[in-house]
Amino acid sequence: MRSQPLEKVVIVGGGSAGWLTAALVAAAHQTPAGPALKVTLIESPDVAPVGVGEGTWPSMRETLRRIGVSENDFFRACDASFKQGSLFVGWVDGSDDDAYYHPFELPYGYGETHLAASWQRQHGAVPFADLVSVQPHLCRAGRAPKQATTLEFAAVANYGYHLDAARFGLFLRRHCTEKLGVVHVADHVVAVHAHDDGDIASVQTALGGAIEGDLFIDCSGSQALLLGKHYGVPLLPQGHILFNDRACVVQLGYPEPASPIASQTQSTAQEAGWIWDIGLPTRRGIGHVYSSAHTSDAQAEQALLAYVERSDGGAPMLTAPRKLGFEPGYRDHFWHRNCVAIGQSAGFIEPLEASALAMVELSATMLSDGMPANRAVMDIVAKRFNDAFTYRWERVIDFLKLHYVLSRRNASQYWRDHRAAASIPTRLNELLALWRTQPPSRYDLHRIEELFPAASYQYVMYGMGLVPEVDRRIRHCEHADLADGYFRQAAAMTRKMLAGLPGNRELIGHIVHHGMPIR
Repeated sequence: MRSQPLEKVVIVGGGSAGWLTAALVAAAHQTPAGPALKVTLIESPDVAPVGVGEGTWPSMRETLRRIGVSENDFFRACDASFKQGSLFVGWVDGSDDDAYYHPFELPYGYGETHLAASWQRQHGAVPFADLVSVQPHLCRAGRAPKQATTLEFAAVANYGYHLDAARFGLFLRRHCTEKLGVVHVADHVVAVHAHDDGDIASVQTALGGAIEGDLFIDCSGSQALLLGKHYGVPLLPQGHILFNDRACVVQLGYPEPASPIASQTQSTAQEAGWIWDIGLPTRRGIGHVYSSAHTSDAQAEQALLAYVERSDGGAPMLTAPRKLGFEPGYRDHFWHRNCVAIGQSAGFIEPLEASALAMVELSATMLSDGMPANRAVMDIVAKRFNDAFTYRWERVIDFLKLHYVLSRRNASQYWRDHRAAASIPTRLNELLALWRTQPPSRYDLHRIEELFPAASYQYVMYGMGLVPEVDRRIRHCEHADLADGYFRQAAAMTRKMLAGLPGNRELIGHIVHHGMPIR
């Protein structure tokens, strides 16, 4: 086993996954004397990025700060806007008033008392998120999550971003090559060369010859050139649990230059899938995610165009509908020998709840923080990494499936099939049985870095009508006064923020032209 220091990291594939990984690895290994690791990224010059709008989690703020970029520059370069959560429309039963929010902030009083019991007992007519959170009200009013005087990356209300994925990749590439010393190679990988022990020694490029490395990161998307094609690590299909495998996407302009920018991702249920609607400063990105087993491409496109027609307000369509296909699943393992997969090469389920970029952040952060010093200890690090991300992919599937299992839509086979017992993971079934008698808690989701906290499960469950029965044996169920105090705090903060926060487009315009204060 080679024990020389790990010095050369080679990333195959660019886009958001490749360049975000390069940025996190390179930024974590800067020294006063220069980069401690040589990071090379090989990117095919012929592969155009998908370029759909993407949502992030609030974790992206820390990621951007960690790699040393300016939030002002990020907004200007990536056509970015604020995201404060998600609005789900039509997921429960499809009735006219069927809508609920999954905000990014924790409920007021979360973990201090049984909020759901007091909510049901005294305020059942008010949606749970509206009672315990400021953000549904901010989103409805089109408010930004901070003020013009708030520092970069700081928040008044918790936020992530909506962004143009193609622009984001270019922004990261410039930062990596100009500020972090990453070597960019625009070339095709045509072969993989191995050491006698099976480790990858180098990748052969079409024009530049062989590029050697000590660690290879597969960010080649669904091709999975290294982990999948070279090593044969299989994809574990998940289409029997979550059926969506297609998307039809368009870009839509705004009716007026001053049209409001939504501060949430809107997800609207359809007969055989759902439609995302993401507002960027210059356009909206709209896509219909659907199951090819339950509808045709033509029917899915027709449903998308019908949605656009209902919601465009006279805005121009900027692109023709474009079809994308994907296979929901994740790899049997993600780190094999001296190769680790990050991004779609590791797995992809579907866009619901914007987990894709978050998984890239988590993977690249764990890799950069725990970068093995040499090959001799790499297998130990790999084992930990594989355990962590097998768990995380399973939790992504549980949480996304929750949205479908709780639906009461019956008009189409798609929704009925999602509730079939055979399609529900055993662990989720067990948790649902438990959560019918008590709220989700930290004991149910016990790892330090859970993808979705118990509060997220509560927002979805209570938004979709699954509320636990009150167990009178539990003392804190009777603390109605305590819960009411938190409800009053949320209401008072809502009034204060609505009065003091600017509009989403107003603040973004200020950032683009004047910038936020820098620490």
